[in-house]
Amino acid sequence: MSEAKVTILGCGSAKPTKTTSPSAQLVEMGDKSFLVDCGEGAVITMQKLGIRTGRLYNIFISHLHGDHCFGLIGLLTTLGMLKRTQPMHIYAHPDLEKLLTPLLEYHANDRQYEIIFHPINPRKHEVIFEDRTVSVETIPLKHSVPTCGFLFKETHRVKNEDGTFCYETRKRYAYCSDTQYSEKILPIIEGVETLYHESTFLQSMAARSKEVKHSTAADAATIAMKAGAGKLILGHYSARIEDHSLFLDEAKPIFENTILAEENNVIDL
Repeated sequence: MSEAKVTILGCGSAKPTKTTSPSAQLVEMGDKSFLVDCGEGAVITMQKLGIRTGRLYNIFISHLHGDHCFGLIGLLTTLGMLKRTQPMHIYAHPDLEKLLTPLLEYHANDRQYEIIFHPINPRKHEVIFEDRTVSVETIPLKHSVPTCGFLFKETHRVKNEDGTFCYETRKRYAYCSDTQYSEKILPIIEGVETLYHESTFLQSMAARSKEVKHSTAADAATIAMKAGAGKLILGHYSARIEDHSLFLDEAKPIFENTILAEENNVIDL
């Protein structure tokens, strides 16, 4: 089984900057690749990094704010130009299909592959994808629009002494997209090996963070500490804060094993 890892394609919030693009990650687990959110320019970063889109079959969109899905039409039309024939599965709020279909009909009606939409309920915790090596569950979050994170579980088939087989969870990765601080997610992510949690603001901006239903670096670190996570990745930085080390300075006193999401970085899970 291949090594589990995440490639950061975008780690900024709504406003792109010289150093950050909107949210997008490529999760590789169980010999599969999963795209998690698809902010503007994600396909460009994938091309620069030499990521093979032919291995990508599943896309998970946390919510329908533009900085998490505006890159989809660019990616899907590019795949058409690359003569893709394999289906692409997209898991998202039901409204995404309504929004994206007219654009696909106008810009990519000659594509040779099928796009299959899987509507999900962001307010419900449930398994939305499962095969022999990986399962994906939703993590209901607290944001200004229906939003969920995703819990990736890598499983391994083990033979019992009686000759039967069972599946063991080997690694787990929790992606907690835009959200206000919420301890309701703790039972879902408890003991997770790696947690990505948005940290749009610093604690000095806590009032603004609460107003727009985002988290501070201290909020993210507190969630990681209370969940007993192994490692915390911060991301979704406000464009107002150019020095990302400030997020780390705020989080580490609460949760020591914290790192920053930086574009093009590959992080072992």
